[in-house]
Amino acid sequence: MGAEFVTLSLTPILIGCFAAMACALPGNFLLLRRQSLIGDAISHVVLPGIVVAFLVTGTIAALPMMAGAAGAALVSVLLIEAIRRFGKVESGAAMGVVFTAMFAGGVLLLEQTDTSGVHIDVEHALYGNLESLIWLDATGWGSLLDPLALAGLPPEALRMAATFAVVAVLTWLFWRPLKLATFDEGFARALGLPTDLIGLGIVVMAALAAVAAFDAVGSIIVIAMFICPPAAARLMTNRLEAQIGWSMLFALLSAILGYVLAGYGPLWLGATASVSAAGMIATVSGVILGLAALFAPHRRA
Repeated sequence: MGAEFVTLSLTPILIGCFAAMACALPGNFLLLRRQSLIGDAISHVVLPGIVVAFLVTGTIAALPMMAGAAGAALVSVLLIEAIRRFGKVESGAAMGVVFTAMFAGGVLLLEQTDTSGVHIDVEHALYGNLESLIWLDATGWGSLLDPLALAGLPPEALRMAATFAVVAVLTWLFWRPLKLATFDEGFARALGLPTDLIGLGIVVMAALAAVAAFDAVGSIIVIAMFICPPAAARLMTNRLEAQIGWSMLFALLSAILGYVLAGYGPLWLGATASVSAAGMIATVSGVILGLAALFAPHRRA
């Protein structure tokens, strides 16, 4: 039983946990700055950039994917500004048009190009390929200490662990300016802090997490993790430090419970097949937010 769990379930659960925490961490600052939908926007905008990067380079390595995502983000900013200025359209409407149009364009590119050799298609764009990220070289818990077995870990596991580590370290290093600029931007600016640069840094951290998680877990989990764990955590406390802790806990619970319920929940109910892990993880995160809205101590704050 232990060997089967390590081989089939351990790495998908770990990848889901790292992806959820990497997205939830910058999501706290986006929430407090009333910019939560930027996470949603990023997850939509990166798709055509990732597809174009793959078509140009023929690889799904991290660097080309990041370059493609960055290029797509730049194009989206230029389009939003052009629509806002020349079309006299309100900023929110311009953002909605550009983000949905670019995501739809990415879907059309996927449908019209041959990406069958890699995990880039419409289904994986939405749901990722979490269930397939198994550790074939593992023979049991002892494989965690076996260098040869560790070399066979799915690359997504190391990528997501590294991404979460980078986001966590950046948050720790710039904690004070992040906190000041989030809660009192005027005071932070009076102290000489580059508030615009700090805001850009938060968006860059969110983009890094979104791009790294996109291939493994798809856009549904990315969107849910940017919003649900931070929002539920905000209902639990009025202190930022505690909010970060609560959001990490909720992200972990969503990933672990969601994966387990996706695999075994239907069987417990008498069904013969499992459901999407990404969809269930996002659903669990929504349920946690709903419970927090009903029972959390600061739900009326």
